[in-house]
Amino acid sequence: MWRVPLSMLEQIKALVREVAQREVTPRFLKVKHTHKPDGSLFTEADSATQDALEAALPLIKNVPVLGEEMTEQQQHDAWNAGRDGLWCVDPIDGTSNFVAGVPYFAVSVAYLYKGERMLGVVYDPIADEMFSAERGRGAFLNDKPLPLRAPATELRRALAGVEMKRIDRELAGRLASWPPYASQRNFGASTLDWCYTAAGRFDIYVHGGQKLWDYAAGALILEEAGGRLSSLTGSFDIANVWERSVVASASPELFVLWRDWLKAAGA
Repeated sequence: MWRVPLSMLEQIKALVREVAQREVTPRFLKVKHTHKPDGSLFTEADSATQDALEAALPLIKNVPVLGEEMTEQQQHDAWNAGRDGLWCVDPIDGTSNFVAGVPYFAVSVAYLYKGERMLGVVYDPIADEMFSAERGRGAFLNDKPLPLRAPATELRRALAGVEMKRIDRELAGRLASWPPYASQRNFGASTLDWCYTAAGRFDIYVHGGQKLWDYAAGALILEEAGGRLSSLTGSFDIANVWERSVVASASPELFVLWRDWLKAAGA
């Protein structure tokens, strides 16, 4: 199997930290913003970060770059050209938090080969937390192996990361009225949600629909932390690459209980 050179992961971690500290952190709490056609927020920090990564990543490995802030056509062109290597970038995941001054956002970079997630880095510049993974070599937070703690063993004691916005209305109603878990959180940055699940900060996780750049790095980090994942309708990796729902846990045993409950609830 093709493997990422050992130095490549360290290069990406150093690059992401440097770009985030140069382009993102200085603009926190004082950046102007506009709205994209789909209504989501956009800032000069998003474009500056993506531009910096788009310029630097091919110097590490010269393959196409696919970024959130590209046009849909550019994204599809990069995907089609990147079978033998592709960078996938989310310059700032959690832009709404970034604009509002909520310190829960991240820069995410993944490397894919033949469509398979091979390397993932998610960096929270406010907490200075660098989550990273390479396929077959484990997942880490600032060089500490993940997970950081053992997840709950019972669903009723679990802390859940739940994104209600894109979940079917009937299932969302059940989760709101009769949740099977102890408590839930929704902080608004999917890339970090994956990492919090991998770390054991969230015991379980569900999201109704994520883009490629939302899950490319985080899903690998969870897998390499020993976690399990699927979509709401079946296997995660046979779902539409451009938008996938998520069911996940760092605990394989808890994942089965969570997945089965969601199925029974009509997900």
